[in-house]
Parts: sequence; C-alpha cells; structure tokens
Amino acid sequence: MPYKFVPLEFTRLDPDVQEQRLKEFSRGMESRRTVRAYSPDRVSRSLVEEAIRVAGRAPSGANLQPWHFVVVEDPVVKQQIREAAEAEEKENYQRRFPPEWLERLASLGTDDVKPYLEIAPFLIVVFKIDYGLTTAADGTEQKIKHYYVNESVGLASGFLLAALHMAGLATLTHTPSPMGFLTKILEMPKNYRPFLLIPAGFPADDATVPDIIKKPLEEIMTRV
Repeated sequence: MPYKFVPLEFTRLDPDVQEQRLKEFSRGMESRRTVRAYSPDRVSRSLVEEAIRVAGRAPSGANLQPWHFVVVEDPVVKQQIREAAEAEEKENYQRRFPPEWLERLASLGTDDVKPYLEIAPFLIVVFKIDYGLTTAADGTEQKIKHYYVNESVGLASGFLLAALHMAGLATLTHTPSPMGFLTKILEMPKNYRPFLLIPAGFPADDATVPDIIKKPLEEIMTRV
C-alpha cells in the first residue's frame, strides 16, 4: 500500500544555533573510544532502551527497518555468550587470521579472552533481518525481500553508538566471526543474523585505551 504523505516537520535554525549545536555534538563525540575494561556497576535500563529508540529512527531501504536489538542482562546468558565468543576467537587467533591482521591486532592489545562480555551490565546484540517472513493464504511460508540490509543496519548501529556515548556510557563494537552462536543462544528466528555485539556500561576505573590518532578532515574529505 502506498504511504500517505504528510507535511514535513522541520525547524530552520539560525546559523549561529546550527554551529553551536553541531560543535557541541562534535566535542561530545571526540571522547568516544572503544572500551574493553568495564565496571560491573549497574546502568539504568531506560538509558539503553532510549538509545535503541534513537537507533530505530535510522533510515533504511524502503523503510523496512531490517533490524532487531536484543538486550542481554542475564548473567547466565552473558556467560554462555562469552564462552562461545572466546571459542570462536581462539580459532581466529590461532588458525584463521592471516599474519598481517594479527600484527595489526597486536598493536591494539587484543586477544581471544573477552571478560567484558560478562562484566559489562548490558550486552546489546544487533541482528539484521535478511528477509521478512509471512504466511500465505494456503499456509505456506513466503519470504519478503529486504533492501540494503547491511547499509540500513550499519546506519542504525551508528545511531546507537552515538546515543549510548552521549548518554555517558562506554561501548565496544565486537564482531566475533562467525557469530552464528548468538542466533542459537538467543533463540532468534532463522531470518535473523547477528550483525554486531555491543557491551555497554561504565568503564572500569583503571580502563586504558590505545593512544590513537584519527585522520584529519583534509584527509577524509574532498571538496569539488
């Protein structure tokens, strides 16, 4: 069915307000880092839920919104996820990863041990919905094509990371590969595939991060 079109709600800001709002957001995002050491201190569930609400406002192909977010708090389930993730990561570090990738990872101090998957108060598992499922009149299962799934879920994940950071929470983009164990542990439908695993919480008091430098604007932008 075609959408009903309604007037756009848009407020045109004064130039100085535009600059101020954008600079405030930019300053806030400057401190966003990938964190691998977490405090077990509790975090308000409402913060996580509101951040996911923000993620759900991301654009998507044909507005099909092919994403689903699973928020894991149960310590038993977090332990299962950690054990399965570490098993895959052990294979990666010992057998699957090429030497040049291992060399890159060594500079960041990563390995196959992932205690933060149990310590962080929340694990947010982002699933992409590869295709929709519906039941036809004759009772058969039918697939509904989704468009630009990876692009759409990537945009929603970016919204989510920004929202969590602006809420004062630390995050990590964890992508153990393969990630099929998440579908099994969380008992998700067959058309849901894991896209990203995000621990969220407060950083540990002794948390450290690599002293990295982001590329300057002149290197990531071209004027035409």
